[in-house]
This record gives sequence, structure tokens and C-alpha cells, in this order.
Amino acid sequence: MSDFDIGLAMFAAALVLIALRMPVGVAMLLVGGAGFATIGGWDRLFATLNSMTFSRFSSYTLSVIPLFLLMGDFATKGGMNRALFRCARAWMGHWRGGLAVATIGGCAAFGAICGSSLATAATMSQVAGPEMRRHGYSPALATGTLAAGGTLGILIPPSVILVIYAIYTEMSIGTLFVAAVIPGLIATAGYMLVVNIYARLNPGAAPPAERLDFREKLRATGEVWPVAMVFILVVTGIYGGWFSATEGAAIGAAATFLLAVTLGGMRWEGLKESLLSTTVTTGLIFVVLLGAELFSAALALSRLPAELSAVVATFDVAPIVILLMILLIYFILGCFMESLAMVLLTLPIFIPLMLSLDFGLGREQVLVWFGILVLMSVEVGMISPPFGLNLFVINAMAKDVPMGETYRGVMGFVASDFIRIIVLAFLPVLSLWLPGLW
Repeated sequence: MSDFDIGLAMFAAALVLIALRMPVGVAMLLVGGAGFATIGGWDRLFATLNSMTFSRFSSYTLSVIPLFLLMGDFATKGGMNRALFRCARAWMGHWRGGLAVATIGGCAAFGAICGSSLATAATMSQVAGPEMRRHGYSPALATGTLAAGGTLGILIPPSVILVIYAIYTEMSIGTLFVAAVIPGLIATAGYMLVVNIYARLNPGAAPPAERLDFREKLRATGEVWPVAMVFILVVTGIYGGWFSATEGAAIGAAATFLLAVTLGGMRWEGLKESLLSTTVTTGLIFVVLLGAELFSAALALSRLPAELSAVVATFDVAPIVILLMILLIYFILGCFMESLAMVLLTLPIFIPLMLSLDFGLGREQVLVWFGILVLMSVEVGMISPPFGLNLFVINAMAKDVPMGETYRGVMGFVASDFIRIIVLAFLPVLSLWLPGLW
């Protein structure tokens, strides 16, 4: 076999092992190690692993991952998700479909201090799910809204996936966070529009809740000041250049911890649970990062990315067509793969390919624009039937709702995602305008 054939076999083998439910990091480590040794020899593999492990995990930037995860966990333990939903419900709950709109708003706000899609979906479902069902919302709309709203956790900055993309591509984390702001607002508005259309077409599926008086609205709004304070502190500090993204994550985690203890009633058991959960999740992410690093090195050794880029460059099609094909691949993979695995498995191939195409943009602009598109494609995969991960999380927490109902309820949100991705693919300025001002 040629080196190129070995690269193709590696990619196929990794997909098969992941489909067979082997842990993603382990699959990429095994396949990457076997491919690297086949092409470069075992001595070169061991030498690479020795230097690669230290150089990757001694990076100061990586500490931002557990810190943002810890911030989200403290926010959950401190009940900040409940405060966010109560505020949104107070102002919008009396609309037809208002509780679902409030859920979307609460998910977007919680995503601003969480950064994880699954955590956002799981925590908001405990708060908003029973409330929607109590007011007579259809199971399809309730579970579909929670699944889709959860994806805002990885789109609204800070986002764990964006942090990992920034580390992999050696881009500024702050720049990518800024670039995600407008797409995140568009996503939130699009989801709210879907709820409004659904409520108009099926009035009985989304009855209005009782209207609260102005004093109750002000009281509910006052409860979200801790979340607003943490968000403004972290985001303004990072974007204003007062501190780095890592320092901002540390400040945000510390502030959220103090608020969770003083206002949310978090005690020793909650602290232990948060630390343990963050440690386990961080360990899993780091194993995946190491596996992706070795897998990427083995693919580079096989010259698969370079040769694919050269082949694609000979195609007589516009670069935007190639981009749309890549996004379609992400959608297909997202139907059966976990988001982090999908990103790290494909970036070694797609990044060189994107940089070889002429979009009339600079290298950094292409990486920022493509990063946002990748993030949104991952988001679609999280709620795409039949295997979108958020669908299973929500359905596991709403055991009385058939999975078919959840599939039906999420389709309008998937359509909204497709429209948004197409718009942002043809209008990169929506992702690049704010970073250009920063």
C-alpha cells in the first residue's frame, strides 16, 4: 500500500471503531499509532509520542477548558439556570408559545456561562421541561425546544468546542469568541421564530401562561444579576484586553463559585460533585486531544490532506461548492458521531483543504469563518435524527415522551439551522465583522 492508501485506510478504520462505540480518544490513538508506525517506523512513533505528549499538555492555554467547565458546573449548582428561566418566563411566558421562547432565551443566557451543549440541555430541561408540560405544551414542542436550545451552549461564547478549535488551529480564543456573537444571536432569533410559527400553526400545542404584573417581572429580572455580572466581567475583560481567555476563565470560575455559595446555597457536597465532574470531563477531552494530535500527525505523514487538497484544486467548481460539500459531510457525520470527535477527526483533512481554496479572504479570516461554520454544523448534528446526542439526553429526562415525538418537534429547528448555515456560508462578513473591529 502507498502512504496515501494507508491514510485513507486510517480514516476509514477510525470511523468504523467509533461507530462500534470504542472511545473516540482511544480509537484515534490506536489508528494514528498504527498508521504512524507503518509509515515511519516504531522508533519514530515512540519519539513522536514522547515529545508530543509533553508539548501538548504543558500548554498553559489548555487550562481554559477545565476552568470554563467548572464555571458552568458552579452555575448549575448555584441555581443560576433557574433564575434565567424565571426571568425569561416573566417577560415572555404570557405569549402564545412564550414558555418555549423563554426556554430558548434561558438556554442562550446559560450558554454564556456554560459552554457545553449537553450541560445546557440537561440543566434547562430540569427547569423548563416540567413548566412547559404543566401548562399543556405538546410533548413534541417541549422536548424539541429543549434539545435545540441546548445547542446554544456551544455557540454562545464561551464555547468549549471553539476553545479546542482555537488551540488546534493556533488561533486567538478571544477572536473566535467575538466571531461567534452575531451567529449566536441569529441562532437564538431563528429558534424563537420557529417557536412562533409552530404556535401559530398549532395553537393548542403552545398555550399562553398567566401574565405576571410588573413588580413580579422586576423581581425576576433582579434575580439574574449574578449571571449578568459574571458574563460582563468575563466577556468584557477578554474582549477589552484586560486579561487573557485563560485568566478570564479563572476569574469567571472563581466569581461563579462565590455566587453559588453565597446566593445559590452550594455546599461541600456540591463542590465535590463539581470538581469530580469537571475532572472526569477534562480527562476525557484531553485523551481525545492526544488521540487527535497523533492521528493528525499520522495523516500528515501519509500526505493524505495535502494530496486531497491538490486533487480538489483541480476541480472546475467554485470554492463555495467545496465548502458546502464539507458542511454536508459534517451534517452526515453529526447524525452518528459526538461533536468533539467529529471536529478533531476531520480538521486534519479539512483545514489544509480550506486554506488551499481561494475565497478572497486572508488565512486568519478563513480559519475564523470556517471555525464558526464548523461549530454550527456540529450544532446541527447534536439535534439531527436519528442519533443526535441532545435528542437522547432530553428524551432520557422525559421518559414519557416517545422518541418519535422528539424527532418531530426538532425538525423545524433543524430547518432553521440549515438556513442559517447557508446564509453564513455565503455571507462570511456576519462572522468576520466583529473580529475586524476588535
